[in-house]
Amino acid sequence: MKIGLYFGTFNPIHVGHLIIANHMVENSDLDEIWMVVTPHNPFKKKSSLLDNHHRLELVYKATEEYTKIKPSNIEFKLPQPNYTAHTLAHISDLYKDKDFSLIMGEDNLKSFHKWKNFETILEHHKIYVYPRISKGIIATQFDEHPKIHKIAAPIVQVSSTMIRNGIKDGKNIKPMLTKEVWSYIDEMNFYRK
Repeated sequence: MKIGLYFGTFNPIHVGHLIIANHMVENSDLDEIWMVVTPHNPFKKKSSLLDNHHRLELVYKATEEYTKIKPSNIEFKLPQPNYTAHTLAHISDLYKDKDFSLIMGEDNLKSFHKWKNFETILEHHKIYVYPRISKGIIATQFDEHPKIHKIAAPIVQVSSTMIRNGIKDGKNIKPMLTKEVWSYIDEMNFYRK
């Protein structure tokens, strides 16, 4: 089984994340997408990042109707600070029957050469890239790389920051979230301060 790992803080998860995840699983050779919730780095200032379990719960609520999209808390169990290469090694060891790939935005591909152990990631995993509007250029070593697959997914300009700011400012941001995610955020009074 081929699994695409879509990493994010998902603070909160929004329809843009779901559009990309669904497009990737429906328009590639991937069988499932796992939404990997990145834990709060204990060495960084917390700011408006919700606790890990709340963000995971939001991902559960957002994906429950999608049979090919699953929430994952795999990084919660790993020592912090963590690197994607370590997560990939750990998850591949844990699920030997699955073939894991990385899903990333084009903006991340532009800085991929700076990632810890990026060569090892490319040696063992495919990367599926969705378009993002961003500055900079993709390094030539990644441009035609046989393990990097660019998927013509929709460009989604919704961001979690936009949603958090909208809630704080009392704006109606409901169209950017699933009904279940909005209900949980509203009920828990998140992002209002």
